[in-house]
Amino acid sequence: MKKVISLNKDWVFCKEGAKENVDLPHTWNGIDGQGGADGVYYRGACTYTKILPKYSGKVYLEFLGANSVCSVLVNGKEAGKHKGGYSTFRFDITNLLTSPKNFLEVTVDNGENKEVYPTLADFTFYGGLYRGVNLIYDIPDVHFSLDDAGSKGVYVTAEANGTVKVKSIISNYRTGVKVLYEVLNKEGEVVASAEDKGRLKVENPILWNGMENPYLYTLRATLYEGGQLVDEVKLRFGFRTIAFDNDKGCFLNGRYIKLKGVSRHQDREAIGNALTMEHHMEDLKLIKEMGVNSLRLAHYQQAGDFYDLCDEMGFLVWAEIPVISRFIKKGQENALSQLEELIKQNMHHASIFCWGVQNEITIASENKAVIDAITELNSYARMLDPSRVTTCAQFSMCSSKSELNRITDILGYNHYFGWYMKTCDGLDEWLAKFREENPEAKLCLSEYGAEGVLGYFSDNPVQGDYSEGYQALFHEHYAKTIMDTEWMWGSYVWNMFDFGSAVRNEGGTRGRNNKGLVSFDRKLKKDAFYLYKAYWSDEKFFHLVGSRYPLRKIGEQSFRVYSNCDKVTVKINGKQKTVTADKVFVFDGFEITEGENKVVVTADGMKETFIFTGVTEYPKEYSLPEGSASMVRNWFVDKDAPAGDTYSLDDKVGDILKSEEITSMVGGVAGKLIKSPLMLAVKPFTLRQLISVAKLSPEITELVEQYISSVKKK
Repeated sequence: MKKVISLNKDWVFCKEGAKENVDLPHTWNGIDGQGGADGVYYRGACTYTKILPKYSGKVYLEFLGANSVCSVLVNGKEAGKHKGGYSTFRFDITNLLTSPKNFLEVTVDNGENKEVYPTLADFTFYGGLYRGVNLIYDIPDVHFSLDDAGSKGVYVTAEANGTVKVKSIISNYRTGVKVLYEVLNKEGEVVASAEDKGRLKVENPILWNGMENPYLYTLRATLYEGGQLVDEVKLRFGFRTIAFDNDKGCFLNGRYIKLKGVSRHQDREAIGNALTMEHHMEDLKLIKEMGVNSLRLAHYQQAGDFYDLCDEMGFLVWAEIPVISRFIKKGQENALSQLEELIKQNMHHASIFCWGVQNEITIASENKAVIDAITELNSYARMLDPSRVTTCAQFSMCSSKSELNRITDILGYNHYFGWYMKTCDGLDEWLAKFREENPEAKLCLSEYGAEGVLGYFSDNPVQGDYSEGYQALFHEHYAKTIMDTEWMWGSYVWNMFDFGSAVRNEGGTRGRNNKGLVSFDRKLKKDAFYLYKAYWSDEKFFHLVGSRYPLRKIGEQSFRVYSNCDKVTVKINGKQKTVTADKVFVFDGFEITEGENKVVVTADGMKETFIFTGVTEYPKEYSLPEGSASMVRNWFVDKDAPAGDTYSLDDKVGDILKSEEITSMVGGVAGKLIKSPLMLAVKPFTLRQLISVAKLSPEITELVEQYISSVKKK
C-alpha cells in the first residue's frame, strides 16, 4: 500500500537572492499583494528548496496548489512543469532519486504569462506554494493512476435512485488484478458492492439534501493482485438531483429551493492565500450564520478541504475556472487543462452543482474567437461530467441578446447598478427587459455589491461615499428584488469577505476590494451582513444599523434595525416606538441630544442597550477623506455642473491623464503603461477617437462616459 507524508516543514525560500526558512502553506505576497506602493507587488520567480527524506519504492511529489507556473527539479534534473495556479498536480520522481541526499528545487512563478489564465482580474495573483506538498511513496506497481489530471484515478457519479457509476484508471493493469468497489453508508456499513464492474445499486438511498440533511456515502475502491490488497482510494459522494426551470427556479431533490448565495475568495489580511483548515472552517461558520445555502467559489479552483467541508455542511457550490476578464487565444489549451483538472479532481463532491466556464470574458472584447472558445469549454465540461449543468457569469455590459447567453445550461449576470452606474432601481429595469427578451433563460444574479469601508459612517449615506450605511442601503434594494423575483433561481453577493486586489486604490484604502460583508480579517461583520441574516436565517435576532459608530450628530435622527422578528421596539431617552415590518425596521423622529444618549432595542424577548454620544459635527474619520481616489460617482449629484467643468469623451487623452484622481486609481501594468513613452502616440487623440479605434461596445462606452464626465477638471 502506498504511503503519504507531508513535506510542509523546513523549506529554504529564496526571493531575489534573499533566503529564509519557511513552512508551507506560504506566499510571498501576503503583505505587498494587499497594498504595495502604486499597486505593484512582486510578480516573478522564487524558489523553494529542501533535502528529501529517504523513502523506498515508486515515489511521486504531490502539489496541492502553486501559483501559477511551477517547475520542479530533483538533483538538478527536471521532474516536470505545471501551468495553472489552483489545482493539484503530481510528478513521478522515482528515476531521479539517485543520491543519498536528494535535493529538491521548486521554482514558482506568478509573473505575467499570456498563455496561462488568469491574465487580468480584480484580485491579487498571490505567488507561492500556498497549499502544501506531499511525498507519496511505496506505490505498488499496479495502482490507481496518479497521472490523470491530478485526480485519484477513480471517478464516481450517483443517481437519486441509488445507481452508482464508477470509472477507474489503473496503471499497469494485468491478468490476476481484481478491483472491488464498495459503497459504505455514514456508519461505515457496506450497502453495495461489485467486483470488476463499475455499476452498483444502493437500495433506498438517503439523499444528500443540502443543509437539511447533507448525508454522505463513501465509495471504497480497492485493488488486489494475487489475493493481496495493493491499493485503495476512498471518495465521499451523495445521492441527489438538482434541476432548473426558467419560470420556477431551482429544485433540489424535486423540492423548490432559492439559492441564497455569496461569493468567496480564498485569502486573508496579511496572510494572502496561504490558508489553513482553521481559516476555511471559520469562513464557513460565518457564512452559515448568515443563512447562506449556496457558494460561488470565485474565480478559480479552491482547496480540496473546502469542498469537503461544503459537502459536510450542505452548501451548494458553483465551482469555476479562472477564464476571466481578458480572452487570450494562446491560453485555450491551458483553459481546457484547468477545466479538466477542476472536474476530474472534484466531480465526486455532492455540494458542487455546476461548472463555471468563464467570468466577464467580454470586458476586453466579444468576437467569434471568444464565442468559439467558450463553446469548446462548455462542450468539454459536458463531456467530462454529463451529470452537472454548466454556467457562466456575464459582464454587466454584455448584451442581453449576446450569443454567449445561449451556450451554457444556466446563466449568471454581474450587475452593480447603484454603485458603478445608474441607481439601484436600474436592476429592476434590467431584469424586466432581460426577461422580456430571454423568457427561456435560466438566470441568476452572479455578482452584485457596493464598497463598505470600515470606519465610514453617515446618517445620510449616498452612492459613492464608501460608507457601510450606503452599502447596507444598496443591499436592502437588491435583497428584496432578488427574493421577490421568483423566476430567478438564485444570487451571489459580491463578496462575503473583503479581499486583496493589489491594483486597487480607492475609498481611502489601497490594495483591497471592500465589497465584503465581513472584514478582511474576519473580525467585524458589516451592517449589510445582518440584513442578509434577517432575510435568510431562521435564528431570531435584531441588529441596530450603525451600532459600532458611537458619535451621532445632535438633532432629529432616523434609526434602522434589521431583524427577522415581526415587531421591534426602540426606546431613546425615554421616548419609545414599536414598528411592525419585514426585515427592515425604520424609526423616524427620535431626538439626539448633546452628550450621552441611551438607546434600548427589544424584540421577541431579546434586549440590547447602546450608548451614543451626541456631537455637533461628525468626526472627520467617519467620512471618505477629501481627495481620495474613487471609481464611483454620484451621477445624480453633478448632473447640473457647468459645461466644461468636468471631462468628456471629446477631451484629449493627454489632458485626461493630467488628472491625478484618474491616474492614482490605476496601478500595476496599466499604471506603468500610462507612464510609458508609448502613450505619447495616443495623447493627441480624443478619448472618443481612442474608443472608436478600440471598438468598445456601446455599453462600455456609456460606462466610461459616465465616469469621465463626473471627474472635475482642475
